[in-house]
Amino acid sequence: MTQQGKVHLIGAGPGDPELLTCKALRLLREADVVVQDRLVSPEIMALVPVATRRISVGKEAGHHCVPQERINEILVTLARQGLRVARLKGGDPLIFGRGSEEAEELAAAGIAYDYVPGITAAQGAACATGVALTHRGLATGVRYVTGHRAKDAELDLDWDSLVSPDTTLVVYMGAANMARIAVELMARGLPGTTRAMAVASATTPRQRVVTGRLDSIAGRAEGLSAPVLFVVGAVVSLYREGACGLPVSDWLERHGLAADA
Repeated sequence: MTQQGKVHLIGAGPGDPELLTCKALRLLREADVVVQDRLVSPEIMALVPVATRRISVGKEAGHHCVPQERINEILVTLARQGLRVARLKGGDPLIFGRGSEEAEELAAAGIAYDYVPGITAAQGAACATGVALTHRGLATGVRYVTGHRAKDAELDLDWDSLVSPDTTLVVYMGAANMARIAVELMARGLPGTTRAMAVASATTPRQRVVTGRLDSIAGRAEGLSAPVLFVVGAVVSLYREGACGLPVSDWLERHGLAADA
């Protein structure tokens, strides 16, 4: 009888391989199979041994190549084959990563699993741009929300609760609905002059940053490729172009961590 395997729900962080945890790196190298999301950076995937089986289950707005229900089935099936499964997610598996949904399915099927935290996109983008999300005198708190609903459902956020001049608003997966979000916030009293920032592929060599006013940020950010983080609040004034360096492209070679041949 085949011994049952285990699924590790791993946060890959925002993209820079140096921000991956030691535990995550170890499990990636020990895994029999890696099931990765679309937004896991190529720099992270380069750490996976060449011989390791990989299954891409990436999803994007308007095009769900593998439904969540099917992803759940894949994880259960692989574990029942006795495999060590690394379920690799961008950022942190428990912050808009659906890690808990997959854990529920694994638990119901009697499959062993654990969580491996990762640096979430908001933290990565904040450090990569120098925009402190809770800078004293500019923000007394920070709020994380999603800018995209499952199955492309209507974005029905509690808009009134999101309007606060003393709180930094961070919108995950906000590119497609950036204009709508800006309009809704302004309709509820947030000034159009409020500072806003869109960050694409934070912490990677592909990082792009666009800043501006809330009433014009959507137009300025057109053309940014996912993943895009949308930040609204006075703390965006802290951004200075070129103040924070981007990771170098030859990181793997410099650290001797290129994928196994």
